[in-house]
Amino acid sequence: MESKFYQLVAKTPQGKEISMKTYQGKMVLIVNTATKCGLTPQFEGLEKLHQNYKDEGLVVLGFPCNQFAGQEPETNETITEACQINHGVTFQLTEKCDVNGENTHPIFKYLKKEQGGFLGSKIKWNFTKFLVDREGNVIKRYAPITKPEAIEKDLIKLL
Repeated sequence: MESKFYQLVAKTPQGKEISMKTYQGKMVLIVNTATKCGLTPQFEGLEKLHQNYKDEGLVVLGFPCNQFAGQEPETNETITEACQINHGVTFQLTEKCDVNGENTHPIFKYLKKEQGGFLGSKIKWNFTKFLVDREGNVIKRYAPITKPEAIEKDLIKLL
């Protein structure tokens, strides 16, 4: 039976739909991001993971979110540019979305249901990360302070 993950969709900052089915058979690292957060240097580590493992089947998806202290002031129109210029990001970003509350993006509803974490179904802060395996199962949740480099050993085991 196909994972529910593959039935979900997101949109690019330009409004183009991205089906998670596109990533079937790949590992997906999903991160809620913010360009003005103290954890923003993680963009570089995420980009490094993207570059080092994309040919082995890793996809990094950044979901910009402004729910934590207004740390994503960019608009959908300027998010990609800010991430490329300031952090060298080439991995896929989505439009801004909510990860908590009544307007939570369906992908984050699903991720939180599968991997509740320390705060249950709440996302604690920017740069919370979820690792989805090649079959669409959410296999691990990482705290905001977990650096991308620390995720690399889990990726190597799974790739």
